[in-house]
Amino acid sequence: MSIGNFGNIYSDELITATELNRQPGRVLDKALERPITITRNDQSFALLRREEVSFLVKAATQSKAVFEVLTVAFSLLLGKEIGFEHPYGWLSVFESDELQDLIEELSEAFRLIDFSSQAWDTIDAIIHEWHESAIAIVSPELAVAFSAETDEMPLTQPSAESVV
Repeated sequence: MSIGNFGNIYSDELITATELNRQPGRVLDKALERPITITRNDQSFALLRREEVSFLVKAATQSKAVFEVLTVAFSLLLGKEIGFEHPYGWLSVFESDELQDLIEELSEAFRLIDFSSQAWDTIDAIIHEWHESAIAIVSPELAVAFSAETDEMPLTQPSAESVV
């Protein structure tokens, strides 16, 4: 399902509530193919497959998240202060070149939403991975671990003969 498929959502077939009551099977068959608008008095109701509604809700929710992340990233690039209390304040730990990489990665994934059924999952994963990276960057435990001296010993070349 792509957002492009809903470009003409309001130019669908109009069905009266009376028609729906008289021929529910025919109306439901039509709704399998495209959205149907059911009218009653001055009210209109959309009849869509549940999967299509779920897709639209996810698209709206994810589009908001993409917009928020991009807005914060661009704001940081412009030198604005974003506090950690902001839902995407964690982006402030990244350098400018990293923020540009995030913007490019997220924008590219967003462009694919009309072509890939996995695009929203990809967008979720991108935001999640960048968030996890931000947590790692500010983690004092990881900073200590990365700066600690290692007591590793290089392995010696194994002998050609195996000892049994």
